[in-house]
Parts: sequence; C-alpha cells; structure tokens
Amino acid sequence: MGAPPGYRPSAWVHLLHQLPRADFQLRPVPSGFAPREQEYQQALLLVVALAGLGLGLSLIFIAVYLIRFCCCRPPELPGAKSPPPGGGCVTWSCIAALLVGCASIGIGFYGNSETSDGVSQLSSALLHANHTLSTIDHLVLETVERLGEAVGTELTTLEEVLEQRTELVAAARAARRQAEAVAQQLQGLAFWQGVPLSPLQVAEDVSFVEEYRWLAYVLLLLLELLVCLFTLLGLAKQSKWLVIVMTVMSLLVLILSWGSVGLEAASAVGLSDFCSNPDTYILNLTQQETGLSLDILNYYFLCNQAVSNPFQQRLTLSQRALANIHSQLQGLEREAVPQFPSAQKPLLSLEETLNVTEGNFHQLVALLHCRGLHKDYGTALRGLCEDALEGLLFLLLFSLLSAGALATTLCSLPRAWALFPPSDDYDDTDDDDPFNPQQESKRFVQWQSSI
Repeated sequence: MGAPPGYRPSAWVHLLHQLPRADFQLRPVPSGFAPREQEYQQALLLVVALAGLGLGLSLIFIAVYLIRFCCCRPPELPGAKSPPPGGGCVTWSCIAALLVGCASIGIGFYGNSETSDGVSQLSSALLHANHTLSTIDHLVLETVERLGEAVGTELTTLEEVLEQRTELVAAARAARRQAEAVAQQLQGLAFWQGVPLSPLQVAEDVSFVEEYRWLAYVLLLLLELLVCLFTLLGLAKQSKWLVIVMTVMSLLVLILSWGSVGLEAASAVGLSDFCSNPDTYILNLTQQETGLSLDILNYYFLCNQAVSNPFQQRLTLSQRALANIHSQLQGLEREAVPQFPSAQKPLLSLEETLNVTEGNFHQLVALLHCRGLHKDYGTALRGLCEDALEGLLFLLLFSLLSAGALATTLCSLPRAWALFPPSDDYDDTDDDDPFNPQQESKRFVQWQSSI
C-alpha cells in the first residue's frame, strides 16, 4: 500500500505499536487496528484498567501513609512549642510537589492545543474533500442538464429547420446522438452521488466531539491550577480550613488525573495501531460504508503509477464525442446558414452550450484526478497521526505528573497542617481596632475607674 505524500509513521507510532496487547484472559492480541473485534476492545479496556490499578495503588498508599502518620505519631511533651524535627522538609516537599503540578499544567495546555490542531486538520481535510466531491456532482448534473436541454430544444429546432436537406438533418441527428452519448458517459463520473457516507457529516461529528473534549481538558487544567495555587496560599497563610478544603479537592483531581491517564493511554495505543497501516483499514471501511468499487478506492487512496484512472475510458469517449459535435456544428454552420438563415440562432446556442460543456469537462478532468483527494487524505493522516498523537502523549505526561504531584501533596499536607500554630479567634485582631473585645473591656474598666 502506498503512503500519502509527506506522511510517514513516526517513531512514537512504531514504539506504541510494538507494545504487547492482551485481552481479559491475558491472551496475546494482534496489534492490528480492529476496533470492532471484541479481543481488541478488551485489550484497550485493559490499558484503561491499568490506570485504574494505578489509582487504587495510589489511594492505598496515601491511606496507609496517613494512618501511620496519625496512629504512630510520638506523643507531644507538655509545654513543648518547638516544631518536630523534619517539619520544614515536609513543607518544602509539599511545595515542590505543587510546583511540579503547576509545571505539568503547562505541558497539559500544550498537549491539549496540539491535539486540537491535529483534529482541526482532519476536519479541514474532510471539508475540502466534501467540497471536491460536491463540485464533481454539481458539474456533472449541470452539464447533463445543459446537454439534455440542447438535445430537446436547439437540435430539435435545427432538424425542423433543415428538414428539406436530408444530409444536413443526418448531421444534426449525428450531433444529437453524440450529445446523448456524452451525457451518458458524464453521468458515470459522479461516483459519489447517492453514497450514504458524507465527509461533511463526519467532519461535523469530529468537530463536535473535539469541542467538548477540548473544553473538558481546559476545565481540568484550570481546576488543578486553582488547587495548586490555593494550596500554596493556604501553606503560606497557615490557614487550616483552606488546607482542608484543598486536600479534598486534591483527592478529586487525583481521581480525575488517573481517569485521564487511562483514556489517553488507550487512545494513544489505538491511534498508533491505526497510524501504522491506515490504508488497509480505511479502504475496507470506506468500501463497506459506500459500496464503491475497489478500482475507484485504490485510485484515490494510493494514487501511484501502478493504479490506473478508472474514469479514463469515460473521459476519453466524452472528449472524442465533444470534438465530433464541435466539427459537426462547424460543418452545419458553413453549409446550412447560407441556405437557411433561421438555423443560425439554434447553431449559436448549441455552440455556447458546447463551450460551457467543454469548460465543465476540463474542470471535471482536474477534479477527478487523484492528486486533490489524495492530498486531503494525507493532510488528514498527518493531523491525526502526528499532531493529535503528539498532543495525546503530552496530555498523558501531564496526567502522570499531575497524579504523582497530587499524591505527594496529599501525603504531605496533613503533616504540614500539624505544624501550623494553634489558632485563636482573636489572635489576629488588631489592638487598635475599636471593635476588638479586649479594647472594649479596657475602655469599660477605664470608664468605671473614672466614675
């Protein structure tokens, strides 16, 4: 199978494609892209399950660490106000983990943008291909209608005008047969007419899903950014209630991060299998959905010297018929107009129709060539298998870093919280505040003494 121009499977595609796959019974599964087969679906679900296993292990580790911290803490000596040893290291490790989480957010924004760009290239290529196919159908329909109108009106009128000259009537009828032959040949060029698969609908569905995927990741990134910033603020202000709220939010974002790890890993593995050999899968899928012949599909998907143009015979016959019509009309104009002046008007109308038909025919020849649609195919593959796959890998890196940073934060926050000084409702009040209860009591005592 020939690859589209400019597309070659990347090193990441080869690396991910070589990873072993197994179903739920841990039996090996071939790495060929087969999303409709149950074994392949189980292999991808197993990748998602590995992320769930990572989440479970993280939660167990955090729970064991916190239980050990709460139950195995040495008793504090009465009157001891100095922080326990190692408290500063705990706080700084928590801050370092939060900074790593902030850095991973930048990686996530970059990966989300790359994935969106790749999907946008796919949608644009589908829209351009839909425009090409629609233009072919429109040109064929317009040309056939023009030829049918010319046969039914101008040529009929011309035969009536020339009925006194048998040889001229025969020439007009020959032009009629050639025009009907051209219309018949051109109807076979609209190969996408009536096909249930619409590239426009596929592009709209892809854009719809991508819009919500992009928005969901932006919300996840912003949520983690807020958690990191407010946790740092709580540590700086030594605010216990803020740290407690951010601990709960960190646990929620940790679960979301591991969930995104599973989705991204399964998507990257499936996409690498598709991108390693996309021609075979797309060719078979398109044939099933459209019912088109393999000759047409091979011509547009491969577009090389080994595959001939399936429309070449129709184009050649149409070109010859148009040339014959043109020569016959010129002969009729030379011989019939001097004797039958009324034949000039239908002949001029026929020549105008013939010129428009020839112009449409040349456009059809250019549009039916495999270069245009094959270029769209290559653009779609590059967007999906290069930019989108790269973006997925960056998102996977973001999710892993985020999960690790949040797990470290959840282990460090309770110890950092224990180092905060005991809070009093009036510790932070200003001595000069007139509404301070202590100041009010002082003023009351001064008032009584003055009395």
